[in-house]
Amino acid sequence: MRQLKLIWDFRGPDALKTAEHHEIHLKDYIKTEQLQTDITGFQSISNIHAIAYMVVPENIMKPIRDTLKPHRGQLYQE
Repeated sequence: MRQLKLIWDFRGPDALKTAEHHEIHLKDYIKTEQLQTDITGFQSISNIHAIAYMVVPENIMKPIRDTLKPHRGQLYQE
């Protein structure tokens, strides 16, 4: 089954700290909803752009997308 990487973009001088904090909320959501996924993270793209992400199986993506409203998504490749 394909996996999708849901991505939240953060911009500005505090982007990395914001993305790091957002990952905490993603992990809380996974625990609360008892999802069978555990791939989350954050990454610095530049000094003013960072992302937080969560990887989910394609078959459960739509309700998660509708609830959490990521900015974009892409196929996840390990």
